[in-house]
Amino acid sequence: MVRAWRRFVRLSRRSTRDLWIAPRQTAVKRVVERWWSRWAVLVFLPAALAVAWCALPFPQYPLAPDSHGHPRPHHQAPSGPDSPSANHRVPGHGEARVQVNFWFFLFVYYGFYNLTALIWITKVFNIYSLNWWPSTLGFPLTVSLIAIVSLAVPIPIYLIPEARYITVHNTAWISWTFVIMAMPVAIAFCILMTHERHLGLRNSLSETQRIFTSSWWTGKPDTLSATRHSNRRRGLIGRNSSSFDPDGVLQITDDPRQTMPAFIQRRRWLPASFVRFVWFCLALFVGLLAYLIGEAYAEIYLRTLPHNSFETIVYVYSWVVTVHLLDALTGWILGGNEGERVGSYPLSWIFKLYFMLTYQTYVRALYARLRSPSQFIWLQALSSGFLIILTPLTMTQTYHRVLSMIGLTGQSYASYQKICTRNVFIRFLAENVSMLTFLGSILVLHFGANQDVYPYFAFDDPDELYDFDLTFYASMITWACELAAGIVLRGLIRWIFGVNASVEGKMDLAVWPELLPTSVAVMLHVLQSMLFSIIRLQFR
Repeated sequence: MVRAWRRFVRLSRRSTRDLWIAPRQTAVKRVVERWWSRWAVLVFLPAALAVAWCALPFPQYPLAPDSHGHPRPHHQAPSGPDSPSANHRVPGHGEARVQVNFWFFLFVYYGFYNLTALIWITKVFNIYSLNWWPSTLGFPLTVSLIAIVSLAVPIPIYLIPEARYITVHNTAWISWTFVIMAMPVAIAFCILMTHERHLGLRNSLSETQRIFTSSWWTGKPDTLSATRHSNRRRGLIGRNSSSFDPDGVLQITDDPRQTMPAFIQRRRWLPASFVRFVWFCLALFVGLLAYLIGEAYAEIYLRTLPHNSFETIVYVYSWVVTVHLLDALTGWILGGNEGERVGSYPLSWIFKLYFMLTYQTYVRALYARLRSPSQFIWLQALSSGFLIILTPLTMTQTYHRVLSMIGLTGQSYASYQKICTRNVFIRFLAENVSMLTFLGSILVLHFGANQDVYPYFAFDDPDELYDFDLTFYASMITWACELAAGIVLRGLIRWIFGVNASVEGKMDLAVWPELLPTSVAVMLHVLQSMLFSIIRLQFR
C-alpha cells in the first residue's frame, strides 16, 4: 500500500512537471491526442476551477439598518464614510444584499484571482522566451513580493474610514489587478534597460574583429555612425576610390577615428530585440484594453434594461465588431512569421484565444437578462448562420487574394488557410468553456451559499422579467446548437478545403507544448474576470 502510494505521488509529480511547469512535447501530445482528455484539460478544468472559485462561501452579515430600523438598500448613502454619495446609482448587476468579510475576500477570493493573473503573465513571457524576474532574486521570491504588495496596498484603504468607499467598487479592484499584471512587464523593461539591451553594440568591435564580419566588407556600419562608416571605408580602399578593388593593396591610415557622442548613438540605435519587446508590451496593453471596454459595454447595457430583440442584437454585434477590431490590431502587432514585429505564432495563438473568450464571456453574461425565447432564437440563429456561411467564404483563395491586394495580409494562401483553421479550433474551445462556466456558475450561485453576494443570478425579484428556468434551459439549448454548428462547420471545411480543424489544433499544442498551460491560465483568468465583475461588495 505504501509502495503504491509513493508510486502514485511520483507519477503525479512527473505529470505536473511535464504538463504545467516545464511542458514536454511527448506528455502534451499524449493528453491532446484523445478527445476526452483534451476536453478534460482544455474545457472542464478551467471551467471547474472558475466555478469552484466563485462558489467559495463568503462569511456574510446583514446590511446595517437605517434610522428606522429597516435594511438599507445599497443605493442609499449612510451617514458614515463608507458611502459618501447620496445619489449613488444602482449598479447594473444589482445592489448589495449582505456585507461580506473583508479579510476573507482579500486573502482567499482576491488573492487567488491575482495569482491566476500572475501565472498568465508569466506563461506569456515563457512563450516569448524571456524571464521577467531578476536573476538575483529568482522567480519564487519575486512573485512572493508582488503577491505581498498586491494584498498589502488595499488594507490601509479599507482601514481609513474616509477611503473605504473605494473598496465597494469592482472596477477599483480590477484596476489594481491590472497594475499587478503590469509589474512583470515593468520589471522586464527595467532589466533590459539596465543591461543596455536598448543599445546596439554595447562593446565596440576592434578593427581586427570587424574584418571577419560581413558589415566590414559590404561597407555597412555596426552602428548608425556615419563617421565610423567613412573612417572604415578610408582605411579599406583609400580616400579617392569609389568601389572595392579586390586586387588592390590594403592601405592603413593614421587618421584619428571620430566617434559620435554616446547619447546620440543611444538615441539613433534601437536593436530589433528591443523593438520586438516594445511591440509585445503594446499587444498586452491592447488585450487589457479589450476587457475594460467590455466592462463598459456590459454596464451600459445593464443600466438601460429592459431591451427588445433589436436593441439586444445591436448591443451584441457592436461588441462583436469591437472585439474583432482589437483582435485584428493585436494579430497585426504579433504577426505570425519571423521578422514581423513580434513575429510569434504561439503568442498569436494565445491572444486569439484571449479575445475570442473575452467576446464569448460577455455574450454569456447577457443571457441572464434575456426576457423571452425569441431573443435566444434570434441571437443563436444569427451567430450560427454567420459562422457556417462566412467562415468558409473567408478561407477561399478569392478572399485571400482580395486581402492581399488591399494590403491586409502578406501571408501565402497556405499560411492564411492554416490560421483560419486554427481560429475555428480556438473558437470551439472558447464557446464550450465559456458556456460550461456560465451554466455551472448559474447553478452554484443561484442555489448556493453566495446567492446574496451575486444578486445577478438570484432571479428572486417578483418585479423582474427574468427567470432562472428560461435562462438555464435556453442556454442549454443554445449550447447544443453551437455544438451542432461547430460540427457542421468543421465538416464543411474538411470537405471543401481538405483540412481538419481538430488535427490542426492538436498539432499546434504538440509542437508548442507551452500553449497548453498558458491556454488554461488565460481561460481561467478571463472567466474569473467575468465572475468578478458581477459580484457585489459591501464590507463589514
